[in-house]
Order: sequence, then C-alpha cells, then structure tokens
Amino acid sequence: MDPDRARELLAAERARIERALVHLERQDTGESDDVDPANLASELYQAEFDEGLADDLHEQLAAVERAEARLAAGTYGLSIESGKPIPDERLEAVPTAERTVEEEAQ
Repeated sequence: MDPDRARELLAAERARIERALVHLERQDTGESDDVDPANLASELYQAEFDEGLADDLHEQLAAVERAEARLAAGTYGLSIESGKPIPDERLEAVPTAERTVEEEAQ
C-alpha cells in the first residue's frame, strides 16, 4: 500500500476514535441529588456500557499507534506474525490490521 494512502487511512481512523472518546466524555451522566430507585439499574447499566466502550476505543487507539509505528519503520502492510503482505483491500477496510485474514482466523 502507498505510504501516503496508509497515513490518510490511519489519520481518519485516529480522528474517528478521538471523536468517539470526546463524545463519551461529554455525555451527561444524569447524576443528581434525587436518586430514583427505578432508574438506578438503567443508570448502572449505561455507566458500565460506556466504560466498556471507552476501553474498546482506547484499545483501538493503541492499534492505530502500533500501525503508525509500523508505517514509520517501513513494515506497515506486513503481518506481524509471518511477515507476509496483508492485501491492500484488507488494509482499506481495517487500516490497523496486523495479520492476514487467514492468520486472524486461527
């Protein structure tokens, strides 16, 4: 894959993740002094869901950082497992891909 195209894809992925993280941080938690017991379970579920989503987004951001490091090192587009080339079509769909589809399936 062309390094400029790879940088473009990774920048777009980073921007998407960072926007999602900012959105999560800005969401009103809905906490107040008047606690309605009927809403407690719903609020707890939402808080845990948001925490899990934030964890997933941080993992995705770490994957972008690893991909950017591979790009800088000249190994972007090669499997970290076997060194085989990752098809451009896969990198277009998943810019942070670290393995070929076959390796990922194992």
